[in-house]
Amino acid sequence: MSRKKVTILDIQKRKQNKVPITMLTTYDFTAAVLVDQADIDIILVGDSLGMVMLGYSGTTQVTMDEMLHHCKAVARGASQALLVGDMPFMSYQADVAEGVRNAGRFLKEAGMECVKIEGGRETAATIRAIVQAGIPVMGHIGLTPQTVSQLGGFRIQGKTAASAQSLLEDALALQEAGCFSIVLEAIPARVAGYISQQLTIPTIGIGAGVGCDGQVLVYHDMLGLYDRLQPRFVKQYGAIGKAIVTAVQTYSEEVRSRQFPAEEHTYPMNETEEAAFLAAVAGR
Repeated sequence: MSRKKVTILDIQKRKQNKVPITMLTTYDFTAAVLVDQADIDIILVGDSLGMVMLGYSGTTQVTMDEMLHHCKAVARGASQALLVGDMPFMSYQADVAEGVRNAGRFLKEAGMECVKIEGGRETAATIRAIVQAGIPVMGHIGLTPQTVSQLGGFRIQGKTAASAQSLLEDALALQEAGCFSIVLEAIPARVAGYISQQLTIPTIGIGAGVGCDGQVLVYHDMLGLYDRLQPRFVKQYGAIGKAIVTAVQTYSEEVRSRQFPAEEHTYPMNETEEAAFLAAVAGR
């Protein structure tokens, strides 16, 4: 029996009832079907697809068209989880009105139910406008991959008292702007836990400790499908990448040794028709 469709209200109730929220990034139809069957609360179509699906060096190269393409595929595969689309770099930073229009495309064209936006107080005005347009927004503070060069690389954020206080102020500003939840990435566990306690909206942690209201990981990281970047906070729940390599190697060996295809993988021909065919071609 299929489970009930997860809504924003369900996510908010999980915080109130102290029930941890589960979120996972997913980028294509097949993965979305599998993740949806696994009872995940939220599916995020993250701009991390730039690295794990498209081979880019980071997330800043990802375009709106690429994000919408992958969001459409995920929306076709998932019917139960809450669907969140990641707004890519420069789709909302330059102009508030453009940000609202692009956010609307995720819902109108790509089948998403919410969008995620990176940044703290500097994005609050844009988030407020998007929310006022009727589009739910998930915030994202701490290590924000779209501005990683400005942060000095993939580094933990909030390690000093001043930077931790700044993150708290960012979180409160995003809550006031209308975010229904906030991702906290690469933040000391005690800082993330304190921020979570101060907010009325749920927090989703990634490298931010168990004190957050939920957790998110990248699909390819937790399944061992991507090894170019392996953050400390990733726990690998499967070695699917190695299993794929082994399977493909076995296939290649069997083709070269003519073990595949075997008789059970081929289609037989009626003996009468086969005889007629051989007779017909015999005179050629």
